[in-house]
Amino acid sequence: MHFHREKFIAKGGPDGGDGGRGGHIILRGNKNYWTLIHLKYARHVYAGDGEQGSGSRSFGKDGEDRIIDVPCGTVVYDAETGEFMCDITEDGQELILLKGGRGGLGNWHFRTATNQTPRFAQPGEPRVEKAVILQLKVLADVGLVGFPNAGKSTLLSVVSAAKPEIADYPFTTLVPNLGIVSYRDNQSFVMADIPGIIEGASEGKGLGLRFLRHIERNSILLFMIPADSEDIKKEYQILLNELKTYNPELSSKQRILAITKCDMLDEELKEQMKAELPEGIRTVFISSVSGLGIMELKDLIWEELNKESNKIVEFVHRPMIIEPPVDGEDNEDEEEGDFDDFFDEDEEDDDISKYKGIGWDDL
Repeated sequence: MHFHREKFIAKGGPDGGDGGRGGHIILRGNKNYWTLIHLKYARHVYAGDGEQGSGSRSFGKDGEDRIIDVPCGTVVYDAETGEFMCDITEDGQELILLKGGRGGLGNWHFRTATNQTPRFAQPGEPRVEKAVILQLKVLADVGLVGFPNAGKSTLLSVVSAAKPEIADYPFTTLVPNLGIVSYRDNQSFVMADIPGIIEGASEGKGLGLRFLRHIERNSILLFMIPADSEDIKKEYQILLNELKTYNPELSSKQRILAITKCDMLDEELKEQMKAELPEGIRTVFISSVSGLGIMELKDLIWEELNKESNKIVEFVHRPMIIEPPVDGEDNEDEEEGDFDDFFDEDEEDDDISKYKGIGWDDL
């Protein structure tokens, strides 16, 4: 609220200007970020307040916007309801996560013939607080799906320059790994190594649940099953059912089946195995150690990637389930029990619980 004051002008009348709006909270995609670790200790983000208007109908300054750089593939959920809010998929893409409040109107707007000196003004909108959950979903062309020790990390290390950890025990891969796979004529595509999935992963068993979300953003799913498996068709159905249970839309993605560790198989044995393979899915026999079928696999993946039906145009994100904390209940003990269901009870020395919590969910 302000009144005009100038020499030789009596009763100048109202001339209070409008207040500035509050600052926005803006998310911006940045290709130079690969994780959300830079936000781990920045739990509270504040935008600037708008300044009040002044005399001569001068507008107040807008509040300073706060821009939060996040990696491409970041999805935002409401922390209270779990509803999907927005996602960042491209470098430089900006989305207003929280709008600043509008500035109030100065008393100049409220002058009338019967009230020529309004001694009031409109207050600005109050600041808004909101809690959100940022979740990173890997953006890749091909996602590797399989049980632990199926040869996923070995394949990624062979076809790309990625160096994932490789060992002969389950759950060697604790975080997703990305690799750029070179193809003919200087072309390439992105392959993602997802931690191993076990039966019941969609219900929270093993490490699969926290990483199943990364499969949602893959154009093609490459199922990997070792040649020495007892029943290839059964294992394929288990993996497929886990994906369908987690998100039914995953069943519509194009799938390729790779039979791994085939360096000791002859042609006669391969022909016998083909009769026992799942129907309706293209299959290739590969060996990451000897290089058997690797180029054939690349050709098959490239052919499927260039099909118009396999291009991701729009994806519907499921709401996040927010479970309120229960007093006196230790969630860590419950999570550790899931690992015990998978491992032999006699192997007391192999305490997999030490790996609990390691991964992108901590970011």
